Amino acid sequence: MGFIAPIRDYVDGLVHVSAKHDPLAAARHRAFIAPRLIGSFVALAAFPVYLSVRGVPGLLEIIVFAWLVAPILISYFLSRTGQYESAHVLSSLALTGLVTIVAFKTGGISSFSAIWLVVVPLEAALSASRRVVALASTFALCAAGFLLLISKLGLAPPPAAVDVEHGALAALGIISASLYATGLALGAESLARMSHWLLYAEEDRYRLLARNMTDVITRHGRNGSVLFVSPAAEAVFGTRMRELLGHGLFDRVHVADRPAYLTALGDSAALGEARSVEFRVRHESAHRTGDQFVWVEMRCRPLDHAVGQGTLPNTTEVVSVMRDITERKGQEQALEDARSEAERANAAKSRFLATMSHELRTPLNAIIGFSEMLTKEDSLMLDAARRREYAHLINDSGHHLLSVVNGILDMSKIETNNFEITPEPFAPHQIIVGCCDLLALKARENRIELVTRVPDDLPFVLGDKRAFNQIMINLLSNAIKFTDRGGTVIVSGRVENGFVAVSVEDTGVGIGEDDLRRIGEPFFQARASYDRRHDGTGLGLSIVKGLVSLQKGTIDIVSRLGEGTKVTVRLPADRESFEKIGERPQVARLAARVADATNVLVKMSA
Repeated sequence: MGFIAPIRDYVDGLVHVSAKHDPLAAARHRAFIAPRLIGSFVALAAFPVYLSVRGVPGLLEIIVFAWLVAPILISYFLSRTGQYESAHVLSSLALTGLVTIVAFKTGGISSFSAIWLVVVPLEAALSASRRVVALASTFALCAAGFLLLISKLGLAPPPAAVDVEHGALAALGIISASLYATGLALGAESLARMSHWLLYAEEDRYRLLARNMTDVITRHGRNGSVLFVSPAAEAVFGTRMRELLGHGLFDRVHVADRPAYLTALGDSAALGEARSVEFRVRHESAHRTGDQFVWVEMRCRPLDHAVGQGTLPNTTEVVSVMRDITERKGQEQALEDARSEAERANAAKSRFLATMSHELRTPLNAIIGFSEMLTKEDSLMLDAARRREYAHLINDSGHHLLSVVNGILDMSKIETNNFEITPEPFAPHQIIVGCCDLLALKARENRIELVTRVPDDLPFVLGDKRAFNQIMINLLSNAIKFTDRGGTVIVSGRVENGFVAVSVEDTGVGIGEDDLRRIGEPFFQARASYDRRHDGTGLGLSIVKGLVSLQKGTIDIVSRLGEGTKVTVRLPADRESFEKIGERPQVARLAARVADATNVLVKMSA
């Protein structure tokens, strides 16, 4: 087999450069060039042997051997120009001409060589061109008609005489025909093998791509049923491929997204246009609980070769590519949330400016106005009582202004995590009672009954004493402020599951359901308007929420418009401190009972 490799390399070198990058085209060029060159060179090499046996050749024999140069010239033409179809046409024309001349000299249509005309269209069939086959068939039919005509006119020699005279030539013709047919058969086999290999390689390449692509490739019928799905679906949808065939994929599409999914497939099939749609598909995985959905982007278009494969024009199939865009959707949602948060911040800034302009301007106007009156006391002839009154008003306005500024500063510290919290065990009872005593006068002035129901034996709270004091003052101030005359404010305390719960309940104006969801946002005021009956910055509950959160507690707000509000703050109890002093309230109660009994005995003895 060592002599075959140089021949194969030589034939490969003759392939035109335009066909070298196409394996099938290169195989066709080699199948055309190789048998013609090999057959011609073998026949030319045998020519001297033929002369030694035959002697001086006749005219017909010279023509036959001269024709052997034609395939070499045609192969050279293909090698230089790359015109594959033109080379086949020239080969068919040369073969037809040779057969016609030999048949004309050896008996016309009855000649042994006339059968070669059948080989002409068969050879042209290797070109895979209808035009070449049609031309070759035309050449063969014209030659057969010409031979038939000369036979009828008696212009051709008798077949018997020819066969006797040219027996060696007939034998040579049979041998050459066999060799030529063998070359054609080998070329056809080579082309068939190459076509099969290329088809398998292409299918294997597509399978490899489909298997390793992260995007899912599907093929759909007009009704949306899945006819094919790529292996990437198992990772994207968390299920086996066969579970998605038919209507398996449709059943996993989110119910709200199914119309858009079917519309995209239907429009693509009916209108012949590409469509794109985003929808959610249920992901089934052992690592996920409940119905988990992934976002998918599907780009679909009609399948070009579906029509003509036994399908009707109105049943065009659709091919689609689906990509998991859950992460992108999450980023879009994050951007939307950030935009909404920015809008809320902008709205909060507007509310802040509107509220602060009133809260700051009112005490400042009072301070400026009454201080100017004090500077002109001589001209206004103010007495001592009036001066004291103005001084008290200036003092109250200053304290109000200071509380507003302090509230803003505290809220700013809480939001920036700069508010210092020092957790320590403390008794909440004393702080609650002290805050109630501090605001009792304000409650009496507004004719509001302030009721305290806090047991003496409440356990210690682990938190910041100063922050808890501020929480109670803010809650009590809000309750008194928003309770009409004759109302009631109740302060109670209890133990709940390791937490100390303190509730401040009022019978005031209450909060609507829409506003209740936003209570606690900085500068938000329920029923906000410029004609509010109550002053305030809207920071009270925001500060309370922030301080409770910093102490790892919780806050609940229950309210109904026109019926009142109940705010409950829960802070973690200090178990260790409570256990150490747990017996002291009992001792105190026992001592009180002894004292009461002693007083009774003293009165009776008196």
